[in-house]
Amino acid sequence: MRGATRRCLLATLPWLGGAGLARAGEATPYPAAPISLVVPFTAGGAADIAGRLLAKHAARHLPNPAAQLRVENRAGASGALGTQAVARARPDGLTLLLARVASSAILPATDPRTPYGWDDFTILGLLEETPFVVCVRADAPWDRLAELLAALREQPGRLAFATSGAATLLDLGVRHLFIGAGLPIDAAIARPFRGGGEAVKALLDGQVQFIGMNLSEALPALRDGTLRGLVIGTKERLRMVPTIPTAREAEVPSLAAVTGWSALFGPPGLEEAPMRAWQAALAALREDAAWQDELRATGSIPRLLRPEETRAFIRAQVALYQEIGRRLGLI
Repeated sequence: MRGATRRCLLATLPWLGGAGLARAGEATPYPAAPISLVVPFTAGGAADIAGRLLAKHAARHLPNPAAQLRVENRAGASGALGTQAVARARPDGLTLLLARVASSAILPATDPRTPYGWDDFTILGLLEETPFVVCVRADAPWDRLAELLAALREQPGRLAFATSGAATLLDLGVRHLFIGAGLPIDAAIARPFRGGGEAVKALLDGQVQFIGMNLSEALPALRDGTLRGLVIGTKERLRMVPTIPTAREAEVPSLAAVTGWSALFGPPGLEEAPMRAWQAALAALREDAAWQDELRATGSIPRLLRPEETRAFIRAQVALYQEIGRRLGLI
């Protein structure tokens, strides 16, 4: 009787019988488990925003339609801690890196103590660029970049700008502006803060007189009229901030080389299946209007480059920051 009952139960619940065993033996498409997307900076900044948008939209383009991407913020040492964690991860595609300019170009270019090279990773592709913008308070006496540069030239060391550390975009971008304008690299005082959000607050509170930073972090204050943009490092004016002159219009064309960016990296020696899956997923994002629209709304510009194009782009960025680092005596 018990045997008959068991046979009936297996017949009515095939997932407990042979069909279920067959399915259990099939290989699950990549990823077979949740992917940890390491963002090597704190929540709320440009890197975190880019990582969360990628996690939200890219999963549907992977072979496993139930794929989960979980953002893991591992901040510290200007992004080196989280980046190094991915360098040491298993190459199974379940740990990936949201690479940023500070941690994946500036640090390797300027600090010989960096425990990884910029090209130690499996480079999957560039995702987006975040334009660099120089801002002052809306009530500042400078309406144009030329006026701010004249003030710096007339009274070097009197004005201050906000930075998030010596080897960061907020610092080196402003120094590069000084170099392009023919000013000494110490034309203004650098006051350190813990990221872009604090830098904006410091400017609004009057602790510093100007900042250079990612547009995504300055955009809310630009939109509400509390900040004024003097220059943006793009070739053309942006529709979202149409009154801000481009680097060429402001007569500092070299500033266009300074840009925030995000890329997707895997650990060294990433396995073939996840590498192919991500190359296809990033190609699909080129046609993904939802991802692109959300990204643009944050102040970033979609720029999907293939692995070799990304490698060439980052190589040029590393060379740029090596040159700035040499001028600053960092290397």
